[in-house]
Amino acid sequence: MPKSYHPISEADAAAMAGFRAMLASQPALHITPETREFFDQMIAATPAAEEVTYAAGSVGGIPGWWCHPRDAAPRAAILYLHGGGYVIGSAAAYRHPVGQIAASSSVSAFVADYRLAPEHPFPAAIEDALAAYDGLVEQGAAQIVIAGDSAGGGLTLALCAALAVSSAAKPSAAVAISPLTDLTASGESCRTRAAADPILSRDEILACAATYLAGADPADPRASPLFAPASGLPPVQIHVGEDEVLLDDSTRFADLVERAGGSADLHVWEGMPHVFTSSIAMFETARSASQMIGTFIADRVAVASQENSR
Repeated sequence: MPKSYHPISEADAAAMAGFRAMLASQPALHITPETREFFDQMIAATPAAEEVTYAAGSVGGIPGWWCHPRDAAPRAAILYLHGGGYVIGSAAAYRHPVGQIAASSSVSAFVADYRLAPEHPFPAAIEDALAAYDGLVEQGAAQIVIAGDSAGGGLTLALCAALAVSSAAKPSAAVAISPLTDLTASGESCRTRAAADPILSRDEILACAATYLAGADPADPRASPLFAPASGLPPVQIHVGEDEVLLDDSTRFADLVERAGGSADLHVWEGMPHVFTSSIAMFETARSASQMIGTFIADRVAVASQENSR
């Protein structure tokens, strides 16, 4: 398993100290329907990428937002599945962070507004992700990269596992940022990183899982891809902060892919919190990781395009 450890810079260490102090002075953000507006405001604060246009749209009957960079690769698309514990988050709020990925990869991205719990419990999210993916195929996308963060990162990997056995049109690659791969919250880092993680806790993860699952099995592979067969997955790149309670959700999934003979490129970033990649205005690390993601997507799309043309 390719594993890269990225030390924190002095500038980011100072910025992180300030970020932690700011969070400590604020009430804890609980992931409930009542916090949707506040969460969207935070995510939408990510700077917009230059030379990217945005448009509301629908793919496979799923509403969302398109992020179109200038000179986008033809017949290629990113399907982005946003975070928020399956309870909060929206495509409109996420269009700027996703636009940064679209710009760095030169690939258009569709941010899907999959249905949220508790109004639409499991398996609504995976059903909508499948519908959006099939819609991109029907629209003629030949190279599709699936990407997502947090719960959307877990949904990304669950979708890849489902497509490995159900679809003739396979994704070219996947990117998972701080993915939630285990709704049973059994990873050791839920305990060992509890004091270090300023954003998430095991209790919050279990509360989101209970809201989303509405009594369904948390080990169902459509909800927890850590328990899905890992054979047949596309190449996946994973980014996670070393201080996250979800660290083991990433490392264990990467190990699973490796044991199945697949390719998992794991990046662990010292001192970084959950989904740090959206904080490009604050952290050098976020800008570096976003560029790595863009390069990975561009490379995989180019390889898949060459393979398809043979």
